[in-house]
Amino acid sequence: MKENIKLIRYATRGSELALTQARKAMEALTSEGIVCEEVIIKTTGDRVKDIPLFKVGGQGLFIKEVEDAVLNGEAEVAVHSMKDLPGELHPELTLLAAGLPEDPRDCFVSDKYKSLSEMPPGSLLGTSSLRRRALISRRFPHIKFTDMRGNLDTRISKMRSGESDGIIVAAAGIKRLGREEEICEYLKPEEFIPAACQGLIAIECKKSDEAALKPLFAKFAVSEAMLRANTERAFLRELQGGCKTPMGVYAAIKGDLIKVFAFAASQDFKKYEFFEGEGSTQDCETLGRKAAIAVKKALV
Repeated sequence: MKENIKLIRYATRGSELALTQARKAMEALTSEGIVCEEVIIKTTGDRVKDIPLFKVGGQGLFIKEVEDAVLNGEAEVAVHSMKDLPGELHPELTLLAAGLPEDPRDCFVSDKYKSLSEMPPGSLLGTSSLRRRALISRRFPHIKFTDMRGNLDTRISKMRSGESDGIIVAAAGIKRLGREEEICEYLKPEEFIPAACQGLIAIECKKSDEAALKPLFAKFAVSEAMLRANTERAFLRELQGGCKTPMGVYAAIKGDLIKVFAFAASQDFKKYEFFEGEGSTQDCETLGRKAAIAVKKALV
């Protein structure tokens, strides 16, 4: 790749949230006079909306076609919600930068109740995430679940039409869309542990282009975001779980210290293992792996 780059094509999903995130990420380049061209990709995850992700291949359904655009030369970079990325990337691709850190928490949205604790026995909560179901059913066993997929508007519309009494979504997405007022309750990340890298945006490129592209994304990249990414993705790689494994990990960074909260559960939610540990940011990946090894016992 030429070093004097004037144009960058970026591949992204076409949802309102994906486009909002991708365009915000590219501002780091447009502010330097680089022309950024959007390549919108419709993924399998966007097309298959009536089946829970864990039944049809997991979060990877949202990234494969976007990555293919980079591999096939249709785009120089791919922009993702980092929580959609698996622990192991395609062998020809690399994580170029992590940035735009937003609220990592899950949140509760409802027209009927102000918090999960207010939901009476038999209430229906909309979420297709096994992680969210595992954590919530452990704390609120009286709550029942119904599958709920689609973009934010779709989920809220389904809730308001009576399909559920409330929904659980990532706070980051609501905030990026400027709809924070919809949130009734934020769930503490130390207790309701988020998905790995929730709230972070990832830029992915070919390994062969990394040296040329990295300086362009210097304004986008956030060192704490990459620390979180390295820690939590080390957890993913060690655990080798996907959407069929109820699991979560959250790395809280304060100065030179990093504190990791993690969990995994059996698919029937009968066995849980939790981890809480602290260490130096220099050993972040080691701590991520240690967390994964500790919670693996739930999967045996």
